[in-house]
Amino acid sequence: MAVIVQKYGGTSVADIEKIRNVAKRVIRAKEGGNDVVVVLSAMAGETNKLVQMADTASGGEPDWREYDVLVSSGEQVSISLFSIVLNKMGYKAISLLGYQVKIVTNKVHGNAKIHRVDTGLISEELKKGKIVVVAGFQGVDEEGNITTLGRGGSDTSAVAIAASLKADFCEIFTDVDGVYTTDPNLYNKARKLKKISYDEMLGLAGAGAKVLHPRSVELAKIYGVPVYVRSSFSEDSGTLVAREDKDMEREVVSGVAYDRDQAKVTVVHVPDKPGIAASLFTPLSDNNINVDMIIQNASSDGYTDLTFTVSKKDIEEARRLLDEIARKIGASRIDYDENISKVSIVGVGMQSNSGVASRMFAALANDRINVLMISTSEIKISCVIEAKYTELAVRVLHDAFGLEQEN
Repeated sequence: MAVIVQKYGGTSVADIEKIRNVAKRVIRAKEGGNDVVVVLSAMAGETNKLVQMADTASGGEPDWREYDVLVSSGEQVSISLFSIVLNKMGYKAISLLGYQVKIVTNKVHGNAKIHRVDTGLISEELKKGKIVVVAGFQGVDEEGNITTLGRGGSDTSAVAIAASLKADFCEIFTDVDGVYTTDPNLYNKARKLKKISYDEMLGLAGAGAKVLHPRSVELAKIYGVPVYVRSSFSEDSGTLVAREDKDMEREVVSGVAYDRDQAKVTVVHVPDKPGIAASLFTPLSDNNINVDMIIQNASSDGYTDLTFTVSKKDIEEARRLLDEIARKIGASRIDYDENISKVSIVGVGMQSNSGVASRMFAALANDRINVLMISTSEIKISCVIEAKYTELAVRVLHDAFGLEQEN
């Protein structure tokens, strides 16, 4: 008997009819002789409504503990409705919230990290023959306060539960039927991948691909959980995310990702001496602002410029923090640019193939797309460009590496 964890997103459970359709899929897995744990997001649009209510009530600055109590309620609705439907269809089911499981997290409200999952209660209910339905996105800290894992956190919940249960695999059901070489809504030549390595999926997710949350991929890699990305609206087998194998190594570049949620910050004419970078980036880290790409210009007369990127949603908080810091360290000014995007190519084959970077830059140059920043790793190259060239850059790079064709 296999243990399967299935996660369904908000569009999959958007109304009662869709909940019934998902329930039929879950029942098929159960009747196949499997123990099934289902992790659900809130119904489509519900979390956004709750966030808007919190912002309206607080003027945009909610108490974060109470914010988590509010926005986590969406999943309570979806799991209870789902369990009601399953029971009505003649299958024993029980819904469990994050604090009941327990999914224990740190104390960072709004973006908590999972410390551990106590699966004792889930295992007990599975032994009784029940389908266990768990609220995604939420957990509880050591003091019993409700926490949430950030947007996309239900993916992370599902993989964490699968890892703790030592499940045979985890299925992530979404409104797309797998992982593509790029966003199929952006380019009709995008090709669905049969499988992709953890590292490549992590690279694509971190570069802006919305199919899986990066933290869920990290957990899957650490604990070796095979993850299938599938559509809840078809029977397609989807894409397997797993450990790298020989077939995967033949792909020099596996995909092109883009991220429009980027803003560029340049701190101009700062003293080039030890401690300056720490004085800039430590306050950002302390306020949970993630810095992505960083470039420091060559020093001139004891001064330099520092350029880095942050999420657009964090730009106002970053501005508040950095404007004061700039005065303290003697920077002449700070420039902010929200009219940018990041495009990236990802592939394990980059490690053993030279000339990938030059090929990427040449392809962009041929279409007069200027590169503002560059970041590289063993399996990923990212470029910051003007936002207006995003779609063109994706198509150009997809064609340059022949991703339409299966290698």
